[in-house]
Formats: sequence, structure tokens, C-alpha cells
Amino acid sequence: MRRILMIATGVTVALTLAACGSKPAKPAEEVAECVFPDAPKVKAPGWICNMPVEGVAVSAIGSHEKSAAGFAFMQDQATAAARVRLAQQMRVHVTNMVKQYAETTGAAGSETVDKVNTSVSKLITVETLSGSRVYRSYTSPTGMVYVLVGLDPKLAEQSTAAALRTSMNNDRAAWQQFRAKKGQDELADDIAKLRGTPAAGQ
Repeated sequence: MRRILMIATGVTVALTLAACGSKPAKPAEEVAECVFPDAPKVKAPGWICNMPVEGVAVSAIGSHEKSAAGFAFMQDQATAAARVRLAQQMRVHVTNMVKQYAETTGAAGSETVDKVNTSVSKLITVETLSGSRVYRSYTSPTGMVYVLVGLDPKLAEQSTAAALRTSMNNDRAAWQQFRAKKGQDELADDIAKLRGTPAAGQ
């Protein structure tokens, strides 16, 4: 009986020591979906990593580092940079829609599409994107200011159609090879109404 008691006591002590000696498992560190480019260990809003923003069809991000000139200056500079990038994103947006329309309707070959897209791209500038506005603004831990500038779906469609109509008037030769049984205005509207992948980027 005494031997059994001693064995039982030994087992209990061993289990107790084992429990005390083992370290609790560390919880897995959460990996942020998006971090600041200038502060990679800090979680950032998704739009800073080009994640879609509801109600914005085409967007671009601008930033400006901390400056003694003050926040208003930094935000103006970031907004100006974002608008330049927005024009670039809009060119991609429009040329993708022209390509999509040509592929789905068989209206033109790749050579004609390239000519048309070159014509349209030249017309999309910061100045022609009236209606673009700042949708988001955020200051990072290091003081860098980020802004998101964009166009809502209606304005994006209007800007697309306007660029297409101007291109059709300026470069009739390229567009005449676009085998469409529609007038210029109707064709421009049809292309502009396509719902492609939203364009966003820095």
C-alpha cells in the first residue's frame, strides 16, 4: 500500500513540474492586410493599398512627406500628384473598355484598337477630368499625408464618352475602321457604359 502511495505521489509531482516548466504558446501574430509604405509595421486603411472604395469607379493615390510648410500644403501637393495619376488610370480604364467592346462585338482588330486607343489616350489629361475629388485622406505615423482622388461611376462614364467623341471627331480615319453599325454618339455611349474592372492605383 505504501509503495502504491509513493508511486502515485511521484507521478503527481512529475506532472506538476511538467506543467510549470512548459511555456504557454504564443498567439499567432495578426498579419495586416495593408500597411503604410513609410511605416511597414503599422496597419493602414485598405485604400492606401489600392483596395476598392465603394462609390468610386476610377481612383488614384497621392502622397507627400511631412513638411514645415504645414498640413494644407502637404495635402495640396498629395492631391496634385494623385490627379496626375488619376489621368493615367483613366487612360487605362478607357483603353480597356475600347478593347473589351471590340472583343465582344468583333467591331475591330487589334491594330485598329491600338490606333483608336492611342488617339483617345492623348485626350485624357488632368485638365479634362473635371469633377474628380478627394474621397479619403490620412496621415501616417511618420507624418506622410496620403489622399485618394477619384471619379464616381457617373462622372467616369461622362468623361469616357467625352474623350471618345473628341477622338472620333479628331481622328476619323482610325475610327472608320471600327466596324460599328452605330453613329459616333451612340458608339461612344455604348463603350462608356461598359462595366470593366475598376481602375485604381498609385
